[in-house]
Amino acid sequence: MAGWNFAEIFREVAKEIPHAPALVQGSRRIEWHELDQRTNSLAQHLVAAGLKRQSKVTQYLHNAPAYLESILACFKGSFVPLNTNFRYGPEELIYLWTNGDVECVIFHGCFANTIEQFRSKVAGVRHWLWVDDGTGPCPNWATSYEEAATSRPASAVPWLPDGDDLILVYTGGTTGLPKGVMWRQDDLFMRLNTERGDQYPDVPDLDVIRTNISRRGRSHLSAAPLMHGAGLLTCFLVLARGGWISHLQQRSFDPIDLLDTVERDRVASLMWVGDAFARPVLAALQSQPKRWDLSSLKTIMSSGVVFSAEVKQAILEHVPQVVISDVFGSTESMSLGRNVTAKGEASATATFKAKADTRVITEDGVDVVPGSGQAGMLAIGGRQALGYYGDPVKSAAVFRMLDGKRYVVPGDWATVDHNGIVQLLGRGSGCINTGGEKVFPEEVENELKAHDAVDDAVVLGIPDIRFGQSVVAIVETKKSHLTSASELIAFVKSRLSSYKAPRHILFAEIRRGPNAKPDLPSLTAFAKEQVANLKKEASI
Repeated sequence: MAGWNFAEIFREVAKEIPHAPALVQGSRRIEWHELDQRTNSLAQHLVAAGLKRQSKVTQYLHNAPAYLESILACFKGSFVPLNTNFRYGPEELIYLWTNGDVECVIFHGCFANTIEQFRSKVAGVRHWLWVDDGTGPCPNWATSYEEAATSRPASAVPWLPDGDDLILVYTGGTTGLPKGVMWRQDDLFMRLNTERGDQYPDVPDLDVIRTNISRRGRSHLSAAPLMHGAGLLTCFLVLARGGWISHLQQRSFDPIDLLDTVERDRVASLMWVGDAFARPVLAALQSQPKRWDLSSLKTIMSSGVVFSAEVKQAILEHVPQVVISDVFGSTESMSLGRNVTAKGEASATATFKAKADTRVITEDGVDVVPGSGQAGMLAIGGRQALGYYGDPVKSAAVFRMLDGKRYVVPGDWATVDHNGIVQLLGRGSGCINTGGEKVFPEEVENELKAHDAVDDAVVLGIPDIRFGQSVVAIVETKKSHLTSASELIAFVKSRLSSYKAPRHILFAEIRRGPNAKPDLPSLTAFAKEQVANLKKEASI
Protein backbone atom coordinates (compact mmCIF):
# COMPACT_ATOMS: atom_id res chain seq x y z
CA MET A 1 0.00 0.00 0.00
CA ALA A 2 1.82 3.09 -1.30
CA GLY A 3 0.70 5.81 1.10
CA TRP A 4 -2.68 6.00 2.80
CA ASN A 5 -5.38 5.97 0.13
CA PHE A 6 -9.12 5.60 0.51
CA ALA A 7 -9.50 2.88 -2.11
CA GLU A 8 -7.44 0.37 -0.12
CA ILE A 9 -8.99 1.46 3.17
CA PHE A 10 -12.59 1.05 2.00
CA ARG A 11 -11.75 -2.24 0.25
CA GLU A 12 -10.49 -3.53 3.59
CA VAL A 13 -13.67 -2.42 5.38
CA ALA A 14 -15.74 -4.32 2.79
CA LYS A 15 -13.71 -7.48 3.45
CA GLU A 16 -14.16 -7.21 7.21
CA ILE A 17 -17.89 -6.40 7.37
CA PRO A 18 -19.34 -7.34 3.95
CA HIS A 19 -23.00 -7.50 5.03
CA ALA A 20 -23.05 -4.35 7.17
CA PRO A 21 -24.81 -1.28 5.73
CA ALA A 22 -22.65 1.33 4.00
CA LEU A 23 -25.10 3.78 2.36
CA VAL A 24 -28.75 4.26 3.31
CA GLN A 25 -31.50 6.58 2.07
CA GLY A 26 -35.01 5.80 3.26
CA SER A 27 -35.76 2.21 2.28
CA ARG A 28 -32.69 1.92 0.03
CA ARG A 29 -29.76 0.12 1.63
CA ILE A 30 -26.37 -0.66 0.04
CA GLU A 31 -24.21 -3.10 1.99
CA TRP A 32 -20.43 -2.97 1.99
CA HIS A 33 -19.97 -5.97 -0.33
CA GLU A 34 -22.38 -4.38 -2.82
CA LEU A 35 -20.60 -1.05 -2.57
CA ASP A 36 -17.27 -2.75 -3.23
CA GLN A 37 -18.61 -4.52 -6.34
CA ARG A 38 -20.47 -1.49 -7.70
CA THR A 39 -17.47 0.82 -7.30
CA ASN A 40 -15.26 -1.75 -9.03
CA SER A 41 -17.69 -1.82 -11.97
CA LEU A 42 -17.89 1.97 -12.15
CA ALA A 43 -14.10 2.36 -12.06
CA GLN A 44 -13.64 -0.23 -14.82
CA HIS A 45 -16.41 1.38 -16.87
CA LEU A 46 -14.60 4.73 -16.74
CA VAL A 47 -11.34 3.14 -17.85
CA ALA A 48 -13.19 1.60 -20.80
CA ALA A 49 -14.62 5.06 -21.58
CA GLY A 50 -11.08 6.34 -22.09
CA LEU A 51 -10.26 7.95 -18.75
CA LYS A 52 -6.63 7.81 -17.63
CA ARG A 53 -5.03 7.82 -14.23
CA GLN A 54 -5.89 11.10 -12.41
CA SER A 55 -8.53 12.11 -14.97
CA LYS A 56 -11.04 14.47 -13.35
CA VAL A 57 -14.58 13.24 -12.62
CA THR A 58 -17.20 15.60 -11.21
CA GLN A 59 -20.30 14.87 -9.14
CA TYR A 60 -23.13 17.15 -10.30
CA LEU A 61 -25.53 15.60 -7.82
CA HIS A 62 -27.83 16.25 -4.92
CA ASN A 63 -27.18 14.29 -1.72
CA ALA A 64 -27.83 10.64 -2.55
CA PRO A 65 -25.99 7.30 -2.33
CA ALA A 66 -24.64 7.85 -5.85
CA TYR A 67 -22.63 10.83 -4.61
CA LEU A 68 -20.40 8.92 -2.20
CA GLU A 69 -20.51 5.75 -4.28
CA SER A 70 -19.16 7.53 -7.36
CA ILE A 71 -16.40 9.19 -5.32
CA LEU A 72 -15.34 5.80 -3.98
CA ALA A 73 -15.29 4.55 -7.58
CA CYS A 74 -12.96 7.43 -8.44
CA PHE A 75 -10.66 6.34 -5.64
CA LYS A 76 -10.72 2.76 -6.96
CA GLY A 77 -9.79 3.92 -10.46
CA SER A 78 -7.23 6.55 -9.35
CA PHE A 79 -9.43 9.25 -10.85
CA VAL A 80 -9.77 12.67 -9.22
CA PRO A 81 -13.24 13.49 -7.82
CA LEU A 82 -14.23 17.13 -8.19
CA ASN A 83 -17.30 18.69 -6.58
CA THR A 84 -19.87 20.73 -8.53
CA ASN A 85 -22.20 23.18 -6.83
CA PHE A 86 -25.65 22.17 -8.10
CA ARG A 87 -26.86 25.76 -7.76
CA TYR A 88 -24.48 27.00 -10.46
CA GLY A 89 -25.80 28.31 -13.75
CA PRO A 90 -24.42 27.47 -17.22
CA GLU A 91 -21.61 30.04 -17.28
CA GLU A 92 -20.39 29.04 -13.82
CA LEU A 93 -20.46 25.37 -14.80
CA ILE A 94 -18.51 26.06 -17.99
CA TYR A 95 -15.85 27.85 -15.94
CA LEU A 96 -15.68 25.13 -13.29
CA TRP A 97 -15.47 22.15 -15.61
CA THR A 98 -12.99 23.89 -17.92
CA ASN A 99 -10.83 25.11 -15.05
CA GLY A 100 -10.88 21.64 -13.48
CA ASP A 101 -10.14 19.77 -16.74
CA VAL A 102 -13.22 17.61 -16.17
CA GLU A 103 -13.48 14.56 -18.44
CA CYS A 104 -16.54 12.85 -16.92
CA VAL A 105 -19.70 14.34 -15.42
CA ILE A 106 -21.96 12.24 -13.19
CA PHE A 107 -25.28 14.07 -12.97
CA HIS A 108 -28.79 13.72 -11.64
CA GLY A 109 -31.43 13.62 -14.37
CA CYS A 110 -32.96 16.89 -13.19
CA PHE A 111 -29.84 18.70 -14.46
CA ALA A 112 -30.03 17.33 -18.02
CA ASN A 113 -31.84 20.39 -19.39
CA THR A 114 -29.26 22.74 -17.86
CA ILE A 115 -26.42 20.72 -19.36
CA GLU A 116 -28.11 20.80 -22.78
CA GLN A 117 -27.75 24.60 -22.79
CA PHE A 118 -23.94 24.52 -22.84
CA ARG A 119 -22.74 20.97 -23.46
CA SER A 120 -21.02 21.94 -26.72
CA LYS A 121 -18.92 24.48 -24.79
CA VAL A 122 -17.25 21.89 -22.54
CA ALA A 123 -15.45 19.88 -25.19
CA GLY A 124 -13.09 18.37 -22.61
CA VAL A 125 -15.91 16.28 -21.15
CA ARG A 126 -15.71 12.91 -22.91
CA HIS A 127 -18.24 10.93 -20.87
CA TRP A 128 -21.58 11.59 -19.16
CA LEU A 129 -23.19 9.31 -16.56
CA TRP A 130 -26.90 9.89 -15.93
CA VAL A 131 -28.30 9.10 -12.47
CA ASP A 132 -32.01 8.36 -12.69
CA ASP A 133 -34.05 10.51 -10.30
CA GLY A 134 -37.43 10.06 -11.97
CA THR A 135 -37.35 13.40 -13.79
CA GLY A 136 -37.10 12.03 -17.33
CA PRO A 137 -35.34 9.53 -19.61
CA CYS A 138 -31.60 9.21 -20.07
CA PRO A 139 -30.40 11.63 -22.79
CA ASN A 140 -29.00 10.02 -25.93
CA TRP A 141 -25.61 11.63 -25.23
CA ALA A 142 -25.29 10.01 -21.77
CA THR A 143 -24.90 6.53 -20.28
CA SER A 144 -26.99 5.11 -17.47
CA TYR A 145 -25.10 5.24 -14.17
CA GLU A 146 -26.96 2.19 -12.86
CA GLU A 147 -25.99 0.15 -15.91
CA ALA A 148 -22.35 1.14 -15.41
CA ALA A 149 -22.51 0.25 -11.70
CA THR A 150 -23.89 -3.23 -12.39
CA SER A 151 -22.03 -4.07 -15.62
CA ARG A 152 -19.13 -6.00 -14.04
CA PRO A 153 -16.79 -5.58 -17.03
CA ALA A 154 -14.03 -8.13 -17.43
CA SER A 155 -11.17 -5.65 -17.76
CA ALA A 156 -9.52 -4.49 -14.54
CA VAL A 157 -8.18 -1.03 -13.77
CA PRO A 158 -4.62 -1.21 -15.14
CA TRP A 159 -2.98 0.71 -12.28
CA LEU A 160 -3.00 0.69 -8.49
CA PRO A 161 -4.19 3.60 -6.30
CA ASP A 162 -1.70 5.24 -3.98
CA GLY A 163 -1.37 8.07 -1.48
CA ASP A 164 -0.35 10.60 -4.13
CA ASP A 165 -3.75 10.32 -5.83
CA LEU A 166 -5.60 13.63 -5.57
CA ILE A 167 -9.00 14.83 -4.52
CA LEU A 168 -10.05 18.30 -5.70
CA VAL A 169 -12.36 20.33 -3.47
CA TYR A 170 -13.56 23.49 -5.17
CA THR A 171 -14.35 26.33 -2.82
CA GLY A 172 -15.84 29.68 -3.76
CA GLY A 173 -14.42 31.49 -0.73
CA THR A 174 -15.80 34.96 -0.13
CA THR A 175 -14.71 36.63 -3.35
CA GLY A 176 -13.56 35.70 -6.82
CA LEU A 177 -13.98 32.57 -8.91
CA PRO A 178 -14.04 29.08 -7.36
CA LYS A 179 -10.64 27.60 -6.61
CA GLY A 180 -9.77 23.90 -6.64
CA VAL A 181 -7.94 22.90 -3.47
CA MET A 182 -5.63 19.93 -4.20
CA TRP A 183 -5.26 17.33 -1.47
CA ARG A 184 -3.09 14.22 -1.63
CA GLN A 185 -5.13 11.34 -0.23
CA ASP A 186 -2.31 10.42 2.16
CA ASP A 187 -2.28 13.94 3.64
CA LEU A 188 -6.05 14.20 3.74
CA PHE A 189 -6.53 10.85 5.47
CA MET A 190 -3.95 11.68 8.13
CA ARG A 191 -5.27 15.19 8.67
CA LEU A 192 -8.85 14.02 9.06
CA ASN A 193 -8.11 11.01 11.22
CA THR A 194 -5.68 12.56 13.68
CA GLU A 195 -7.65 15.74 14.47
CA ARG A 196 -9.03 14.30 17.71
CA GLY A 197 -5.78 12.75 18.88
CA ASP A 198 -6.19 9.32 17.22
CA GLN A 199 -2.92 7.66 16.30
CA TYR A 200 -2.16 6.46 12.77
CA PRO A 201 1.35 5.57 11.58
CA ASP A 202 2.86 7.60 8.76
CA VAL A 203 3.56 4.32 6.97
CA PRO A 204 0.18 2.74 6.08
CA ASP A 205 -0.81 -0.32 8.06
CA LEU A 206 -4.12 -2.00 7.25
CA ASP A 207 -4.05 -3.80 10.60
CA VAL A 208 -4.79 -0.41 12.15
CA ILE A 209 -7.83 -0.07 9.90
CA ARG A 210 -9.05 -3.55 10.86
CA THR A 211 -8.61 -2.76 14.55
CA ASN A 212 -10.63 0.45 14.27
CA ILE A 213 -13.55 -1.06 12.36
CA SER A 214 -16.68 -1.19 14.47
CA ARG A 215 -18.48 -4.48 13.95
CA ARG A 216 -21.84 -2.93 14.75
CA GLY A 217 -21.03 0.24 12.87
CA ARG A 218 -22.71 3.54 13.49
CA SER A 219 -24.93 5.75 11.41
CA HIS A 220 -23.75 9.19 10.38
CA LEU A 221 -25.98 11.80 8.76
CA SER A 222 -24.54 14.70 6.82
CA ALA A 223 -27.38 17.19 6.61
CA ALA A 224 -25.11 19.62 4.77
CA PRO A 225 -24.69 19.23 1.01
CA LEU A 226 -22.04 16.69 0.05
CA MET A 227 -20.96 19.10 -2.69
CA HIS A 228 -19.19 21.10 0.05
CA GLY A 229 -16.17 19.87 1.94
CA ALA A 230 -17.81 20.33 5.34
CA GLY A 231 -20.55 17.88 4.41
CA LEU A 232 -18.43 15.39 2.50
CA LEU A 233 -15.27 14.84 4.50
CA THR A 234 -16.86 13.72 7.76
CA CYS A 235 -18.34 10.83 5.77
CA PHE A 236 -14.84 9.55 4.97
CA LEU A 237 -14.06 9.42 8.69
CA VAL A 238 -17.11 7.29 9.46
CA LEU A 239 -16.73 4.96 6.48
CA ALA A 240 -13.07 4.27 7.35
CA ARG A 241 -14.25 2.95 10.72
CA GLY A 242 -16.94 0.71 9.26
CA GLY A 243 -19.84 3.06 9.84
CA TRP A 244 -22.61 3.83 7.41
CA ILE A 245 -23.91 7.05 5.90
CA SER A 246 -27.56 7.99 6.16
CA HIS A 247 -29.13 10.48 3.75
CA LEU A 248 -32.06 12.86 4.07
CA GLN A 249 -34.93 12.02 1.75
CA GLN A 250 -35.83 15.57 0.73
CA ARG A 251 -33.52 17.71 -1.38
CA SER A 252 -34.46 21.00 0.27
CA PHE A 253 -33.53 21.13 3.94
CA ASP A 254 -36.47 20.35 6.19
CA PRO A 255 -35.92 20.03 9.97
CA ILE A 256 -38.77 17.49 10.20
CA ASP A 257 -37.05 15.31 7.59
CA LEU A 258 -33.82 15.56 9.57
CA LEU A 259 -35.38 14.59 12.89
CA ASP A 260 -37.38 11.78 11.27
CA THR A 261 -34.16 10.43 9.71
CA VAL A 262 -32.24 10.56 12.99
CA GLU A 263 -35.02 8.57 14.68
CA ARG A 264 -35.58 6.06 11.84
CA ASP A 265 -31.91 5.32 11.11
CA ARG A 266 -30.77 5.54 14.75
CA VAL A 267 -28.22 8.16 13.74
CA ALA A 268 -25.26 8.43 16.13
CA SER A 269 -23.47 11.42 14.63
CA LEU A 270 -24.87 14.37 12.74
CA MET A 271 -23.11 17.02 10.67
CA TRP A 272 -24.72 20.36 9.84
CA VAL A 273 -23.75 23.98 9.18
CA GLY A 274 -24.16 26.19 12.23
CA ASP A 275 -27.17 28.28 13.12
CA ALA A 276 -28.65 28.03 9.63
CA PHE A 277 -29.48 24.37 10.34
CA ALA A 278 -29.62 24.44 14.12
CA ARG A 279 -32.23 27.17 14.52
CA PRO A 280 -34.94 25.49 12.36
CA VAL A 281 -34.28 22.17 14.11
CA LEU A 282 -34.54 23.88 17.49
CA ALA A 283 -37.84 25.46 16.49
CA ALA A 284 -39.20 22.02 15.51
CA LEU A 285 -38.07 20.50 18.82
CA GLN A 286 -39.61 23.33 20.79
CA SER A 287 -42.94 23.03 18.98
CA GLN A 288 -43.11 19.20 19.31
CA PRO A 289 -40.73 18.26 22.15
CA LYS A 290 -41.98 14.70 22.60
CA ARG A 291 -42.40 13.67 18.97
CA TRP A 292 -38.98 12.12 18.30
CA ASP A 293 -36.81 9.50 20.00
CA LEU A 294 -33.32 10.94 19.55
CA SER A 295 -31.57 8.75 22.13
CA SER A 296 -29.20 7.28 19.51
CA LEU A 297 -27.65 10.67 18.78
CA LYS A 298 -24.30 11.16 20.51
CA THR A 299 -22.47 13.83 18.51
CA ILE A 300 -23.40 16.92 16.53
CA MET A 301 -20.62 18.35 14.38
CA SER A 302 -20.81 21.77 12.79
CA SER A 303 -18.55 23.73 10.48
CA GLY A 304 -18.62 26.50 7.91
CA VAL A 305 -21.01 28.95 9.61
CA VAL A 306 -21.18 30.31 13.16
CA PHE A 307 -22.98 28.08 15.69
CA SER A 308 -24.11 30.44 18.47
CA ALA A 309 -23.42 29.45 22.07
CA GLU A 310 -27.02 30.13 23.15
CA VAL A 311 -28.41 27.96 20.34
CA LYS A 312 -26.09 25.11 21.35
CA GLN A 313 -27.38 25.24 24.92
CA ALA A 314 -30.99 25.30 23.74
CA ILE A 315 -30.39 22.25 21.51
CA LEU A 316 -28.80 20.42 24.45
CA GLU A 317 -31.96 20.91 26.50
CA HIS A 318 -33.67 18.53 24.06
CA VAL A 319 -30.77 16.08 23.53
CA PRO A 320 -28.82 16.26 26.81
CA GLN A 321 -26.68 13.21 25.99
CA VAL A 322 -25.16 14.89 22.94
CA VAL A 323 -21.72 16.48 22.69
CA ILE A 324 -21.50 19.35 20.19
CA SER A 325 -18.23 19.71 18.31
CA ASP A 326 -17.98 23.07 16.58
CA VAL A 327 -15.11 22.70 14.09
CA PHE A 328 -13.22 25.70 12.79
CA GLY A 329 -11.15 25.31 9.68
CA SER A 330 -10.84 25.76 5.95
CA THR A 331 -10.74 23.57 2.88
CA GLU A 332 -7.03 24.34 2.57
CA SER A 333 -6.12 23.15 6.06
CA MET A 334 -9.07 21.14 7.41
CA SER A 335 -9.66 21.66 11.14
CA LEU A 336 -7.52 24.21 12.93
CA GLY A 337 -9.41 23.82 16.20
CA ARG A 338 -12.74 22.89 17.74
CA ASN A 339 -15.03 24.05 20.53
CA VAL A 340 -16.62 21.11 22.34
CA THR A 341 -19.81 21.73 24.33
CA ALA A 342 -21.80 19.38 26.55
CA LYS A 343 -24.93 20.11 28.58
CA GLY A 344 -24.18 22.35 31.54
CA GLU A 345 -20.84 23.49 30.15
CA ALA A 346 -20.41 27.15 29.25
CA SER A 347 -19.00 27.99 25.84
CA ALA A 348 -18.38 31.11 23.81
CA THR A 349 -19.30 31.68 20.19
CA ALA A 350 -16.52 31.28 17.58
CA THR A 351 -13.71 30.42 20.03
CA PHE A 352 -11.35 27.46 20.24
CA LYS A 353 -8.10 26.35 21.86
CA ALA A 354 -5.20 26.87 19.49
CA LYS A 355 -3.22 23.78 18.47
CA ALA A 356 0.54 23.62 18.62
CA ASP A 357 0.80 24.17 14.85
CA THR A 358 -1.64 27.12 14.79
CA ARG A 359 -0.31 30.68 14.95
CA VAL A 360 -1.85 34.15 14.84
CA ILE A 361 0.39 36.46 12.81
CA THR A 362 0.49 40.02 11.57
CA GLU A 363 0.45 40.76 7.85
CA ASP A 364 4.28 40.89 8.06
CA GLY A 365 4.42 37.33 9.42
CA VAL A 366 5.20 38.25 13.05
CA ASP A 367 3.39 36.38 15.84
CA VAL A 368 0.76 38.40 17.68
CA VAL A 369 1.45 38.68 21.42
CA PRO A 370 -1.16 36.57 23.26
CA GLY A 371 -3.43 38.70 25.39
CA SER A 372 -2.53 41.92 23.57
CA GLY A 373 -5.92 42.17 21.87
CA GLN A 374 -4.19 42.71 18.53
CA ALA A 375 -5.90 41.08 15.58
CA GLY A 376 -3.91 38.87 13.28
CA MET A 377 -4.28 36.20 10.63
CA LEU A 378 -4.49 32.50 11.41
CA ALA A 379 -1.60 30.40 10.09
CA ILE A 380 -1.98 26.60 10.20
CA GLY A 381 0.94 24.19 9.96
CA GLY A 382 1.12 20.42 9.68
CA ARG A 383 -0.25 18.36 6.79
CA GLN A 384 -2.09 20.55 4.33
CA ALA A 385 -3.26 20.86 0.74
CA LEU A 386 -0.74 21.09 -2.10
CA GLY A 387 -2.23 24.36 -3.33
CA TYR A 388 -4.84 25.56 -5.82
CA TYR A 389 -5.24 23.63 -9.06
CA GLY A 390 -3.76 25.55 -11.97
CA ASP A 391 -3.15 28.71 -9.91
CA PRO A 392 0.46 29.01 -8.67
CA VAL A 393 0.05 32.74 -7.91
CA LYS A 394 -2.89 32.23 -5.54
CA SER A 395 -1.14 29.16 -4.07
CA ALA A 396 1.97 31.21 -3.24
CA ALA A 397 -0.15 33.89 -1.54
CA VAL A 398 -2.01 31.46 0.74
CA PHE A 399 0.57 28.69 1.31
CA ARG A 400 3.46 30.57 2.88
CA MET A 401 6.85 29.73 4.39
CA LEU A 402 7.24 31.04 7.94
CA ASP A 403 10.44 30.36 9.86
CA GLY A 404 11.34 27.59 7.44
CA LYS A 405 7.97 25.78 7.67
CA ARG A 406 4.99 25.79 5.32
CA TYR A 407 1.74 27.25 6.67
CA VAL A 408 -1.73 27.86 5.26
CA VAL A 409 -2.81 31.47 5.71
CA PRO A 410 -6.37 31.46 4.29
CA GLY A 411 -7.25 34.99 5.43
CA ASP A 412 -9.14 34.32 8.68
CA TRP A 413 -8.56 37.03 11.29
CA ALA A 414 -8.56 36.40 15.03
CA THR A 415 -7.21 37.41 18.42
CA VAL A 416 -5.55 35.08 20.94
CA ASP A 417 -5.58 35.41 24.74
CA HIS A 418 -2.98 34.45 27.36
CA ASN A 419 -4.39 30.91 27.60
CA GLY A 420 -4.17 30.25 23.86
CA ILE A 421 -7.91 30.68 23.28
CA VAL A 422 -8.51 32.00 19.77
CA GLN A 423 -11.46 34.29 19.06
CA LEU A 424 -12.37 34.28 15.37
CA LEU A 425 -13.23 37.67 13.90
CA GLY A 426 -13.88 36.85 10.26
CA ARG A 427 -12.40 36.53 6.79
CA GLY A 428 -10.17 39.45 5.86
CA SER A 429 -11.61 39.69 2.35
CA GLY A 430 -14.99 40.54 3.91
CA CYS A 431 -13.59 43.10 6.34
CA ILE A 432 -15.40 46.46 6.39
CA ASN A 433 -13.24 49.59 6.56
CA THR A 434 -15.30 52.36 8.12
CA GLY A 435 -13.51 55.61 8.92
CA GLY A 436 -10.18 53.78 9.00
CA GLU A 437 -11.41 51.17 11.49
CA LYS A 438 -11.68 47.47 10.65
CA VAL A 439 -15.01 45.75 11.30
CA PHE A 440 -15.41 42.01 10.74
CA PRO A 441 -18.99 41.19 9.70
CA GLU A 442 -19.09 37.86 11.56
CA GLU A 443 -18.25 39.55 14.86
CA VAL A 444 -21.23 41.92 14.56
CA GLU A 445 -23.52 39.17 13.26
CA ASN A 446 -22.75 37.06 16.33
CA GLU A 447 -23.78 39.87 18.65
CA LEU A 448 -26.98 40.61 16.74
CA LYS A 449 -28.00 36.95 16.83
CA ALA A 450 -27.51 36.95 20.61
CA HIS A 451 -30.56 39.27 20.87
CA ASP A 452 -33.74 37.40 21.77
CA ALA A 453 -35.68 38.89 18.85
CA VAL A 454 -33.16 38.04 16.11
CA ASP A 455 -33.42 34.82 14.12
CA ASP A 456 -30.71 35.58 11.54
CA ALA A 457 -28.45 38.46 10.54
CA VAL A 458 -26.04 39.39 7.76
CA VAL A 459 -23.69 42.37 8.08
CA LEU A 460 -22.34 44.18 5.01
CA GLY A 461 -20.15 47.13 4.12
CA ILE A 462 -21.95 49.72 1.97
CA PRO A 463 -20.10 52.57 0.19
CA ASP A 464 -20.20 55.78 2.21
CA ILE A 465 -18.92 59.19 1.05
CA ARG A 466 -17.76 60.21 4.51
CA PHE A 467 -16.47 56.96 6.03
CA GLY A 468 -15.53 54.94 2.95
CA GLN A 469 -17.90 52.19 4.05
CA SER A 470 -20.73 52.07 6.55
CA VAL A 471 -21.82 49.02 8.51
CA VAL A 472 -25.30 47.83 7.50
CA ALA A 473 -27.14 44.84 8.96
CA ILE A 474 -29.96 42.89 7.36
CA VAL A 475 -31.92 41.24 10.16
CA GLU A 476 -34.61 38.57 10.16
CA THR A 477 -36.59 38.59 13.38
CA LYS A 478 -38.47 35.84 15.17
CA LYS A 479 -42.21 35.95 14.61
CA SER A 480 -42.97 36.02 18.32
CA HIS A 481 -40.64 38.94 19.15
CA LEU A 482 -40.79 42.65 18.44
CA THR A 483 -37.81 44.95 18.22
CA SER A 484 -36.63 48.09 16.46
CA ALA A 485 -33.53 49.22 14.62
CA SER A 486 -32.59 51.60 17.44
CA GLU A 487 -32.92 48.83 20.03
CA LEU A 488 -30.66 46.49 18.06
CA ILE A 489 -28.06 49.18 17.41
CA ALA A 490 -27.99 50.02 21.13
CA PHE A 491 -27.70 46.31 21.94
CA VAL A 492 -24.62 45.93 19.72
CA LYS A 493 -23.05 49.09 21.18
CA SER A 494 -23.47 47.63 24.66
CA ARG A 495 -21.35 44.63 23.64
CA LEU A 496 -18.88 46.00 21.08
CA SER A 497 -17.07 49.22 20.29
CA SER A 498 -19.52 51.83 19.00
CA TYR A 499 -17.90 52.07 15.57
CA LYS A 500 -18.72 48.37 14.97
CA ALA A 501 -22.45 48.89 15.47
CA PRO A 502 -24.58 49.06 12.30
CA ARG A 503 -25.51 52.52 11.08
CA HIS A 504 -28.59 51.03 9.48
CA ILE A 505 -30.70 47.97 10.32
CA LEU A 506 -32.83 46.59 7.49
CA PHE A 507 -35.51 44.02 8.32
CA ALA A 508 -35.98 41.32 5.68
CA GLU A 509 -36.07 37.56 5.14
CA ILE A 510 -32.58 36.14 4.69
CA ARG A 511 -32.42 33.25 2.27
CA ARG A 512 -29.43 30.95 2.43
CA GLY A 513 -28.15 28.32 0.02
CA PRO A 514 -27.77 24.60 0.78
CA ASN A 515 -24.32 25.37 2.23
CA ALA A 516 -25.99 27.85 4.66
CA LYS A 517 -24.13 30.78 3.06
CA PRO A 518 -26.18 33.91 2.24
CA ASP A 519 -26.39 35.28 -1.30
CA LEU A 520 -24.11 38.25 -0.62
CA PRO A 521 -24.37 39.92 -4.06
CA SER A 522 -28.18 40.12 -3.93
CA LEU A 523 -28.19 41.15 -0.27
CA THR A 524 -25.62 43.87 -0.98
CA ALA A 525 -27.70 45.21 -3.88
CA PHE A 526 -30.79 45.20 -1.63
CA ALA A 527 -28.92 47.00 1.15
CA LYS A 528 -27.55 49.69 -1.19
CA GLU A 529 -31.02 50.38 -2.57
CA GLN A 530 -32.66 50.52 0.84
CA VAL A 531 -30.00 52.75 2.38
CA ALA A 532 -30.21 55.13 -0.60
CA ASN A 533 -34.00 55.33 -0.11
CA LEU A 534 -33.56 56.04 3.60
CA LYS A 535 -31.15 58.87 2.81
CA LYS A 536 -33.58 60.35 0.27
CA GLU A 537 -36.41 60.26 2.79
CA ALA A 538 -34.20 61.91 5.40
CA SER A 539 -33.33 64.76 3.03
CA ILE A 540 -36.95 65.59 2.19
